[in-house]
Amino acid sequence: MDNQEINQGRRRFLTLATAGAGGVAALGVATPFLASFFPSEKAKAAGAAVEVDVSKIEAGQLMTVEWQGKPIWVLNRTEQQQKDLASLDGKMADPNSEVEQQPEYCKNPLRSIKPNIFIAIGICTHLGCSPTYRPDVAPADLGSDWKGGFFCPCHGSKFDLAGRVFAGVPAPTNLIIPPYKYLSDTTVLVGDDK
Repeated sequence: MDNQEINQGRRRFLTLATAGAGGVAALGVATPFLASFFPSEKAKAAGAAVEVDVSKIEAGQLMTVEWQGKPIWVLNRTEQQQKDLASLDGKMADPNSEVEQQPEYCKNPLRSIKPNIFIAIGICTHLGCSPTYRPDVAPADLGSDWKGGFFCPCHGSKFDLAGRVFAGVPAPTNLIIPPYKYLSDTTVLVGDDK
């Protein structure tokens, strides 16, 4: 064998090895670049709709879930709580929910699809604090017109159990109702109403 044949074989091997390594390197560089065009699992979960089993919420009980990084309140109102809402109309800043703070299907006196299940974003419309659920009736610090609701201790805003804001408090509008729909009698999908 002469040196010419040996060098040709080595050249072919080195050429193919270098091309293969270059191809693997190019694939390694391209993979994260292409993957960056698709949302991460965390990003998908942050905007994804949330299923809530409302059968586990007792009458008068509030459950909080998270959707898009926001607290979502799911309240199972008692019959008495539902009846009390009508008596508060004269004390509300927007009793008929004229300001668009809810989907069209929740633009009713109870601001909900089903009378007992109330769903709202648990963020005060004044400065973004999170009000507390105060189901108790007429505590001295909330006034004699209090029939239960949500109280924002930061600046004193009050909302009834339909998320309607009382007149004369810092919060300018009712609580926001997110889009939602019922998948069954006991399961609600918050974040999607299509």
